[in-house]
Amino acid sequence: MVKLVRTRALIALLLLVVVGSASAQTQRRLTEKEQEFAEWIKANYTKYEYMVPMRDGVRLFTSVYVPKDASATNPYPILFDRTPYSVSPYGADAYKTAIGPSEQLARSKYIFAYQDVRGAFMSEGQFVNMRPHIQRKSGKQIDEASDTYDSIEWMVKNIPNNNGRVGMWGISYPGFYTAAGMIDAHPALKAASPQAPIADWFVGDDFHHHGALYLPHFFNFISTFGQARTGTTTKWGPRFEHGTPDGYNFFLSVEPLSLINEKHLKGHLKGKIAFWNEVTQHPNYDAFWQSRNLRPHLKGIKPAVMTVGGWFDAENLFGALEVYKNTEKQSPNAQNTIVMGPWCHGCWARREGERLGNIYFNSNTSEFYRAEIEYPFFEQHLKGKEQAQLPEAYMFETGTNQWRKYDVWPPKEAQKATLYFGANGKLTFEPQTGAEGFDEYVSDPAKPVPFITDTSVGMTQEYMTDDQRQAGRRTDVLVYQTEPLVEDVTLAGPVAPNLLVSTSGTDSDWVVKLIDVYPDEAPDHVEPGKEERERDVRGVRMGGYQQLVRGEPMRGRFRNSYEKPEAFEPNRATKVEWVMPDVNHTFRRGHRIMVQVQSTWFPLVDLNPQTFVPNIYEAKAGDFKKATQRVFREKNGASAVNVWVVKR
Repeated sequence: MVKLVRTRALIALLLLVVVGSASAQTQRRLTEKEQEFAEWIKANYTKYEYMVPMRDGVRLFTSVYVPKDASATNPYPILFDRTPYSVSPYGADAYKTAIGPSEQLARSKYIFAYQDVRGAFMSEGQFVNMRPHIQRKSGKQIDEASDTYDSIEWMVKNIPNNNGRVGMWGISYPGFYTAAGMIDAHPALKAASPQAPIADWFVGDDFHHHGALYLPHFFNFISTFGQARTGTTTKWGPRFEHGTPDGYNFFLSVEPLSLINEKHLKGHLKGKIAFWNEVTQHPNYDAFWQSRNLRPHLKGIKPAVMTVGGWFDAENLFGALEVYKNTEKQSPNAQNTIVMGPWCHGCWARREGERLGNIYFNSNTSEFYRAEIEYPFFEQHLKGKEQAQLPEAYMFETGTNQWRKYDVWPPKEAQKATLYFGANGKLTFEPQTGAEGFDEYVSDPAKPVPFITDTSVGMTQEYMTDDQRQAGRRTDVLVYQTEPLVEDVTLAGPVAPNLLVSTSGTDSDWVVKLIDVYPDEAPDHVEPGKEERERDVRGVRMGGYQQLVRGEPMRGRFRNSYEKPEAFEPNRATKVEWVMPDVNHTFRRGHRIMVQVQSTWFPLVDLNPQTFVPNIYEAKAGDFKKATQRVFREKNGASAVNVWVVKR
């Protein structure tokens, strides 16, 4: 089969802007349905633009869409979205082609307010990436919580015919602003829905996972978004052009990463991508990153909260789970709900949600969410409509493809279990006799394991459900799998690798992937209107498909502390443990559970030189060396993956 060039690569700019941005929407021709909705908005809403003053005198650009039938006797609540990605189009006569979290909410009528955050596009002030929260602010001190408070205070007092109730929503970076805005919240803020929010950019969101840099995602994003701002503007800077569709070769050519500034961030970009330089100057979890960790500040939350995320969100799966967990822990009196569906980044807002890549979910999950979960949540808290009747956790269970409702997450009925590595590639729920020994492979930074078989210059949306057969056939990937399951096995909760390993080098990454192996007789997908013999238009065969369920790297130097990296002693057995984001997946009867272990996942994860250096981003070409990696198996169950099993 001819390999496909993935046109939906997650070049972060495109993906993050597309939700709610008219400028992105107008790059393509609207469908008939979209055009009808755009015309309906103009007929039913009037747009206004304001410069809203903050406590320190800085003014933030805010565009507001008000229902034309709003009056003193028919007031509407405000739904507020704060973004660094532009509230375009600009001008009172230039309308977005879609407003609100969904068309259903737009047609129900709200006052929709969109704001360029401080220092972004038409707002004044200085932009700071994930601006640190300040506890016990005084005087004119500001952060995103105070800017949200001041904006709501102004809107409630100055936008005519509002009912005094405000809700917030936002996806990705706007999700961070929503989560930050519900801290020390204005009394009028009654409901907040942080969706795929950023929580911690070093430990698990977007650009780093357990200290390992997600290279194409960060580079593609920051090369455009990170360009210097010299004043207010309605324009984006120029997009970076890779000059090739082959991201594997492109990013291999800039390793070591010290070459990037010289090779690519030059000319009109040279010296203007400050955040690239800041990130590479802070390779450890120091005060720079710790101050940008939102999790410790989710205390005393008063608005009703509904955090939304996708099980296959390549960007901010960690943030959704962590915002919910930390709100639950630190704000026990808050009305706190989490919703997790089988979605890519933000796909609950703009797609039907019936599939992702090669995996089908047998229903339009995104449409269900918008109509049955999101709509009643805001209608209840902002308009006083009937109770939304939402559970604590509304979780889609992949594998069986059904929604589950839980009183607590992870579910209280989930019990800890362990998948043990055995000899000859066996994987079992019980320690195996005679399993002592080790498995080994040679990891070569010059020939890293690719994270997809297709060609892409970015982090693809689909990689989190992709077929892993291509990886398991390599000699630098270890494979362990169960026998075919005699009954369904449901995992609900975190996935925690617990490895006993050694390396002949002094540093190493460890990547663990949890995989659902389909039986050989699994049927192929058939596109609607096609004969069975034609199968899926892409020719994908599902017999023996190895679906990635969860995969995460651990940068070995951080195995004991993100703050204080440690070298490995060559060839000495060492514990490496970490916790991967939760899953809610059923491995069906006849399927197998597989675990793969490797040390490269390229270019998704930047290359570890496998030689310990103080700053991995300043490694030299001579530091990149082959290493022999060993994974040990012992009687006490060394090298395993801890999971949480729900019995039904």
